[in-house]
Amino acid sequence: MTGFLFIRHTAHDLIPTTISGRMPGVHLNQTGRAAAEGLAEELASLPIRRILSGPLERARETAEPLSRKLGIDVQTAAEFDELATGEWTGLTFQQLGSRDDWKQWNTFRSAAHSPGGELMLEVQLRVVRKLLELRKDDGLTAIFSHGDVIRATVAYYLGVPLDLFLRIAIDPGSVTFLQIDDRSVLVRCVNASGADAARRVLG
Repeated sequence: MTGFLFIRHTAHDLIPTTISGRMPGVHLNQTGRAAAEGLAEELASLPIRRILSGPLERARETAEPLSRKLGIDVQTAAEFDELATGEWTGLTFQQLGSRDDWKQWNTFRSAAHSPGGELMLEVQLRVVRKLLELRKDDGLTAIFSHGDVIRATVAYYLGVPLDLFLRIAIDPGSVTFLQIDDRSVLVRCVNASGADAARRVLG
């Protein structure tokens, strides 16, 4: 059985206020850098064979401490990139709050999308296709990605409708552990600390 550790990037300054989307130049803040180092400590004892990351700086910066500890290069995988948020990119939650398209997005994720952005179904498709490719190799892979991408993946494998998507918590720096083989999927933990996820892997 092949294992996947999905890790959301750690903190940056725009998380509480702004839709970062695929904006370039969004880097981890001091808290995020410290959290990434702590995650590396917690996960370094695991038999990780590959480290993949979405292309954005905040995902790669979260992956780098684990890469250094294990001596494994980070491979960029576009399939784990952030949701494309189109015209909303760079807008604040306050700016979006009164918009009808924003309200629809937060209640009807199965069919709504931002102007010029992706459907959640498209996110699920690109991630699941990549996992089907990766599962051909046994072993444990660490994947550094983004909150909505990880939620979409968990929702797919649990059979949760996308309209209930926001019931799945994926906090910055959290770890979600999936095991996939040709006949089954096990969601071993969701939104866990690095230490808790490590116990699930080793247990």
